[in-house]
Amino acid sequence: MTRQRSAIATDDGVAPVGSGGERRHAVALTALMLVASLLYATVSLNRFRTWRASTYDLVIFDQAVRSYAHGRLPLAIVKGVHNGFGPDFSVLGDHVSPVLMILAPLYLVYDDPRTLLVAQAVLLACAIAPLWRFTRREMGVTAAYGAATAYALSWPVAGAVSFDFHEVAFAPLLLAVLFDQLSMLRHGIGRRWRLALAAGAVLCVKEDLGLALAGVGLCLLLSYRGQRPGRGDLLLGLACLLGGPAYTAFATQVIIPAFGGRADYYWSYDHLGPTVPAALWHVVSQPVDVWDIVTHPTTKIDTMLLLLAVGAPTLLVSPYLAVTLPLLAERMLSESPGWWGTGAQYNAFLVIPLLCAGVDGAARIARRWPSRRIAAVWTVTVVTVAGAALPNFAFGELFRTSTWRQTEDMRAAAHAAAQIPDGALVETASSIGPHLTSRTQVLLWDRTPRWAPWVVADVARPQFPFCSIDDQRARVELLRSHGYRIVFQEKDFVVLHDPSVVPELFAPPAPPCA
Repeated sequence: MTRQRSAIATDDGVAPVGSGGERRHAVALTALMLVASLLYATVSLNRFRTWRASTYDLVIFDQAVRSYAHGRLPLAIVKGVHNGFGPDFSVLGDHVSPVLMILAPLYLVYDDPRTLLVAQAVLLACAIAPLWRFTRREMGVTAAYGAATAYALSWPVAGAVSFDFHEVAFAPLLLAVLFDQLSMLRHGIGRRWRLALAAGAVLCVKEDLGLALAGVGLCLLLSYRGQRPGRGDLLLGLACLLGGPAYTAFATQVIIPAFGGRADYYWSYDHLGPTVPAALWHVVSQPVDVWDIVTHPTTKIDTMLLLLAVGAPTLLVSPYLAVTLPLLAERMLSESPGWWGTGAQYNAFLVIPLLCAGVDGAARIARRWPSRRIAAVWTVTVVTVAGAALPNFAFGELFRTSTWRQTEDMRAAAHAAAQIPDGALVETASSIGPHLTSRTQVLLWDRTPRWAPWVVADVARPQFPFCSIDDQRARVELLRSHGYRIVFQEKDFVVLHDPSVVPELFAPPAPPCA
């Protein structure tokens, strides 16, 4: 054990544990993670405070984690009712993300959706440590701090923290651990079982991360520094290459339906074919058509170029890029515009693989053409890119006074929410739900009447999933014509109540807006 620790210290290029240099790095990294946690939590909590959090998706995860905390399956009535699955729907029938149960004990301490926002901030910040280790091993200490800073300020992370809570909170940390273990193994100082354990943990985040593991397997199968992989590496590489996609298929086709979901619920590739084999054949047999799909509309190109900039062009010469390609193709080949852009949480699944590919690519170039400048140029590039993007994404809002100001509309929203009694079943406009979910049963006020006893409507601002404000106003009139009484109205927030109605929680969802 002593010799192994010594080897790790030597190959990592750092001082032994307990030395002054190592302690200084530990303090610096801890400080960086604390600052990043504070930054992320500030963005998320301020969005909650200013009524910009949404029922979809914060209330979904809140209900699921609360259910875990009470020893049940992760039930989310708001998800099940809105999507036509019924009130006892488990989110495991939506995405296979058992990692969420780790958060359940936090709800025994403080039962509130803001707990998830703070937990997400901490989890995202904790990815800094394994990313720093990975980069230090490949390119040295200066580049390690550059990579950590670039990650902390990156626009994909900003997108995640500005859109409620998602299972993506776990992805950067677990992927960073996976890449750190992969790096150690390829340097001859790691353990295969640790890499296998990290790969298994990644699969617990979301079912489609099995596709990313195929890229990890490919990296294990490739030679490193002119050396052929050993038999154990080959077996582990094949397990990841074949087992990752196999798990994704099993989770989608078996686990999700077993928990009440549909295997084809997120299928958004009918233009390629009705099934996965048909879509894959289309990709292979019609590459020109696929190229046209990937590059149109130009939103896709913009997103891919911004992602390329995260890790710098050096990522193009790294096999680690293979980890990102299946997840990127999954989005860019789809018919779902929400998956193409730079908003929301989807790009946070890619930020660690992109940075690690950039590091690995720069290290490969430096070995071929030895120069200290390569690491310095890479470091300056990724930090500059992160800093330049800072004002244009969620972190930039911290510097605008308008994002901190409480308005009359916000106060009216709070007054409307206060009208709902504890324990009530309530349909709420999307922005109201997060403020009621800890003390009521929240349903989304959507385009299908659910006939809950209480309804909180907004007739002035567009609300998901209504097609127009006129539709929202028409819904209020429909409720009134069926006996609902307006018990509160302020600044276009309307609270309606009818204690005699019988809820219809199994009504099918309305068709998409034209």
